[in-house]
Amino acid sequence: MKLLVAALESELQAFPTDLPGFDRLVTGPGKLKAAYGLTRALDAKKYDEVLVVGTAGAVEDAIDAGVYDVSAAIQHDVQDLDGIVGQHVSLPARIETGREGLTIATGDIFVDDADAVQRIRSLGGVLVDMETFAFVWVAQQFGVPIRVLRAVSDRAQDGATTIWDDMVAACSAQLWARVQAEYAV
Repeated sequence: MKLLVAALESELQAFPTDLPGFDRLVTGPGKLKAAYGLTRALDAKKYDEVLVVGTAGAVEDAIDAGVYDVSAAIQHDVQDLDGIVGQHVSLPARIETGREGLTIATGDIFVDDADAVQRIRSLGGVLVDMETFAFVWVAQQFGVPIRVLRAVSDRAQDGATTIWDDMVAACSAQLWARVQAEYAV
């Protein structure tokens, strides 16, 4: 059995409510809700894989619209005791999913400005979201393989919040098509 995870119900709107071989979890947005929700689910039941789906902003111009696997996650909204941005005081700076793909920068803010985009680029992120680092870290603590698929919803610049509202349905449809193709559901 696999666990299908999204931060928001709207990111799953194209998916059937009952998906054979998958349980479904919606955690709510942000790192704390992601960590809490996934921890509760993995503590209650053993899964073969966690499959996270959702949206992300693209912070690199070369990243086109589409669905991408995530290979690594960093945090863009933390700093260590020396003031180094992207370094946490007790968590690793970068965590790997074990898959080929792109690096995503996670933070508890919806990125929609050029200054934040530049900071995220400088840390090595090409996508940005609010949950992936937490999802990957929790899955690793439980020893459960994780795959993260993110559909690009916006460019994480001025107006991204409005664009996201308009794009989430299309992103959900792209994610559902990818899951159908790769998981034969």
